[in-house]
Amino acid sequence: MRLEKALQSLLETLTFPPYTPTQHLEREQALAKQFAEILHFTLRFDELKMKNPAIQNDFSYYRRTISRNRINNMHFDSENEVNNEMANRMSLFYAEATPMLKTLSDATTKFVSENKTLPIENTTDCLSTMASICKVMLETPEYKSRFTNDETLLFCMRVMVGVIILYDHVHPVGAFAKTSKIDMKGCIKVLKDQPPNNVEGLLNALRYTTRHLNDESASKQIRTMLQVQ
Repeated sequence: MRLEKALQSLLETLTFPPYTPTQHLEREQALAKQFAEILHFTLRFDELKMKNPAIQNDFSYYRRTISRNRINNMHFDSENEVNNEMANRMSLFYAEATPMLKTLSDATTKFVSENKTLPIENTTDCLSTMASICKVMLETPEYKSRFTNDETLLFCMRVMVGVIILYDHVHPVGAFAKTSKIDMKGCIKVLKDQPPNNVEGLLNALRYTTRHLNDESASKQIRTMLQVQ
């Protein structure tokens, strides 16, 4: 809940009048960086989760062990035990392929639906502008040369993919339509120009956690670019 509230608070600051989303991003660069940090953490968390599919089975084993200990009246560290309510919530959370992305996507969708007086374009323009900034930084040699290490490069790629996914969840026709304000072809090309080990998880996030990729309105060329080789 804290992460959801933080995201919604940042979206409110970066989208509400009288400033345009671009003006907000220029004026509130520290808050934009915080938003980017949340997206980076989210994509990194889900990448690790997808690389460790046994985590759900491990947690189920933990729950069975706790239940067996209770039945046998065995002594265990009750202070560090996960109670039933929390355990149920954790099971539902880890059952998702990309649990953190789903949390952020749901929070962004809720933000848009609850702020009916705010034009949806304010939110989608903020997200598309951030995607464009990241793409330019990744494809421009002058900017890319300033990246001090691979982690900085990954940070930029994760933020780009994160805002694309959020855009696709809240925009009526999504990020893959020809009318999208996000240059999806350019974004995918930038990702595919990187070492495969660095981007396969991000490409999978675009393939499997977006809403509109398989819509009729989605560009066939973009769908082809995202096909698993």
